[in-house]
Amino acid sequence: MPTHRRAALVTLVTAVLALGVPGLAVPAQAAAPDLYVSPTGDDHADGSARHPVRTLQRARDLVRTRAGRLRSDLTVHLASGTYRQSGPLTLDARDSGTNGHRVIWQGTGDTEVSGGRQVVGWRQVPDRKGLWSAPAPQGLTDTRQLYVDGVRAQRARGAVPVQLTQTAAGYTASSDTIAHWKHPADAEFVYTSGEALWNIERNGLGQWTEPRCRIASAEGTTITMVQPCWDNSNKRVEFPDIPGRTVGMVGPGHLTNSGKATYVENAYELLDQPGEWYLDRSAHKVYYLPREGENLARADVEAAAAEQLVDGRGTADAPVHDLAFRGIRFSYATWLTPSRPEGFSEIQAGYTVTGDQGWATQGLCQYVEGGTCPFASWTKMPGNVSFAYGQRIEFADDVFAHLGAAGLDLGTGSEDSSVRASIFTDISGNGLEIGGVDGRTPASGVQVTNNHLYGLPREYHGGVAVLNGYTQHNTIAHNQIDHVGYSAISMGWGGWPDKIGDPATPNASHDNTVRDNLVHDYMQMLDDGGGIYTQGLTGTSMTDGEKVTGNVIHDQWGLGKNVYTDNGCTYETVEGNVLYHASYANVASRHTDYRDALGNNDPTLVKDNWWEEGTADGDNKGLVTTGNKTMAALSDVPSQILDNAGLEPAYRGLLDRRIAAASVPEAPSRVGTSTAGTDALYVTFNPTFADGGSPVRSYTARVYDASGTPVARQDVQAAEFKRMALVRVDELPSSGGPFTVTVAANNAYGSSAPSLASLPLTPTAAVALPGAPTSPKLRTASTAATLAWTPPTAIGDAKITGYRVTVSDGRDPIDVTGRDVLVTQPSAKSMFRVIGGLKPATSYTVTVVAVTAAGTGPTATVKATTRS
Repeated sequence: MPTHRRAALVTLVTAVLALGVPGLAVPAQAAAPDLYVSPTGDDHADGSARHPVRTLQRARDLVRTRAGRLRSDLTVHLASGTYRQSGPLTLDARDSGTNGHRVIWQGTGDTEVSGGRQVVGWRQVPDRKGLWSAPAPQGLTDTRQLYVDGVRAQRARGAVPVQLTQTAAGYTASSDTIAHWKHPADAEFVYTSGEALWNIERNGLGQWTEPRCRIASAEGTTITMVQPCWDNSNKRVEFPDIPGRTVGMVGPGHLTNSGKATYVENAYELLDQPGEWYLDRSAHKVYYLPREGENLARADVEAAAAEQLVDGRGTADAPVHDLAFRGIRFSYATWLTPSRPEGFSEIQAGYTVTGDQGWATQGLCQYVEGGTCPFASWTKMPGNVSFAYGQRIEFADDVFAHLGAAGLDLGTGSEDSSVRASIFTDISGNGLEIGGVDGRTPASGVQVTNNHLYGLPREYHGGVAVLNGYTQHNTIAHNQIDHVGYSAISMGWGGWPDKIGDPATPNASHDNTVRDNLVHDYMQMLDDGGGIYTQGLTGTSMTDGEKVTGNVIHDQWGLGKNVYTDNGCTYETVEGNVLYHASYANVASRHTDYRDALGNNDPTLVKDNWWEEGTADGDNKGLVTTGNKTMAALSDVPSQILDNAGLEPAYRGLLDRRIAAASVPEAPSRVGTSTAGTDALYVTFNPTFADGGSPVRSYTARVYDASGTPVARQDVQAAEFKRMALVRVDELPSSGGPFTVTVAANNAYGSSAPSLASLPLTPTAAVALPGAPTSPKLRTASTAATLAWTPPTAIGDAKITGYRVTVSDGRDPIDVTGRDVLVTQPSAKSMFRVIGGLKPATSYTVTVVAVTAAGTGPTATVKATTRS
């Protein structure tokens, strides 16, 4: 049949079908053929197996010609290799599955969707030993991340080389050093917080934050900071009648410690350690100091360029739906907002204050004139892969790595979607985000199961592994989350008004479940968080409130809780979990319910957990504690409970999957020192949580005198440091200091770059003994008891490095060490240890003393009888 007649017939049949002419039988439509894509394909091809197209965008366009008439799933086969994106693959309702069938974007496991640009043409820089440079890739105007063979490099950083005095617009410097840098306006001040421990400073905007602001200009000794980042970090509105209380009620109104920066980043002059890099934007040149063993002639060097890789743009009226992404690696994307005047003025969990008047109005709703609503609706960190109003979106067997924002954001209006069997690691900020807090359509029915999230956040250290906002019917189950800088899972929002006696912000959340997850080695850098952290109303009753069940959570480094019920957390059930090795509490805290004037606490049920804190059963005005069991060892816990948490057996192979070439670890952080006598120092620090794909075996502390000359070193095995949380360095020079200390982490591939140095300290003789620990309590079970106490009110002239516990049954004294010994001191938080091997119905006397470099202090004594 001639072509024009065939076309005319097709047109006629289509018209008849559209009119629905009765009696006309039409053959069943054949399933749409699959599409094929290859990095070596041709976008002029038809997308068949023999003639694949080359780009994701062309594949999407071909999908649009077929998606409206699917009779089975349509698979877009992505061959192995790298698909380079200069911008996102943008998807909307036109790209959705139909008739109950999906469009499946199927990778091979070696399929990479990359926002990176390769950096080539490396040459040694004259007169700078070890430094190399290369032309910036065409089109690359800025980036915050560089990777060498898949290993993240460190933007050049170092100590601030001048003393800074804060001003309204920035700082006055003690000298004009920064003004003489090549490009002062590239440099960014970083304000790391955490507890003010030993001589470690607490900067930032709360112990859980690490804000960043860039320099706008440096002229002479006048340093002007970019706006609005500076004002949003220093002018947050406070209640006039509540001194120091911000209207936002989260953290202080200005940078603490007189605005002191912890360190400065992104300047050519700071290039001094292997693994550091700098992009000179004006010269269009990348500089890099290779690590040992790296060969830039052969290495794959990637600069993250695109800010998004996939952008699902559904709307409430036209959602994007019925899509799956399987076997794909999403890599090498950046996020440039923190480099711009907006900066990174952090609130919590990657949320920031933004806009020219953000400090005065954003999220302040009913509390200030012009405040935006709902309360606490600050700006969420974007996802490098993101969906809004996505329904039945699936991510399975994927990898989210080498990313510069959040990894994946299933945002507003996400519905009945899932993330399964995927890996999240080496991500600058939050791993996975679900829903939002801006009052728009909540996410619902999202299932997050059997994923491994670890080694994050790498840049915005207040980020979390899983961030879940206002949501409904979401399940986060059977995931493993380990070696993360702050909280593992953050649920809910908006409970802070209880700080001023107001009820938590109303929200749409209900019926969310966090169950059977394995969480360990979390809060490795910042403080005041939890393994599972919840904020605000979780439902309308105990029936539909949040359920936290069957999780195993242990080995917390920072000050916080295994399960943290924070401000306004109402109707949460914490049941059947295994909780141990916390720094402060297994489950806390109690908050007053201000929805009425009855003086009750937020309704909470803490039931049938295995834990160490040993709190007795009771009903504290709605906070019900019942049936919990004190564990003296893991052997006390039924093995089936431990075995059930974390990845299910079919998914445990994720733990062995290597994402990048193994390398040296990231440097430790937050190094502090305390006197151990006239010729010795104690050193503590936050451990490495990005180990380079090989476990950290040991740490090396190096001591320097005032001239910068190394004068001593001490190695400590990683397991020993985890137990002690400190290392002692002896035989320091008789000159007496002051001394500074750096720490490096060591694995099978070598040593990390040294940490930033501690503040200088001159060791002195410790003479005054500490006082007795306060408020001792012995919470008894039948064969174990929890001894709880708070630090002495008088510490003496040296820091507490441990406690010694004696039990009246004649056993050897118990030496108590660990990070909780150190982090509970600044704010006088309680701590506890379980004493096992006791006899039922027996009276015991227990003493506890504090230990410092000066010796042991007086005893605190407590007596109790075990249960029968």
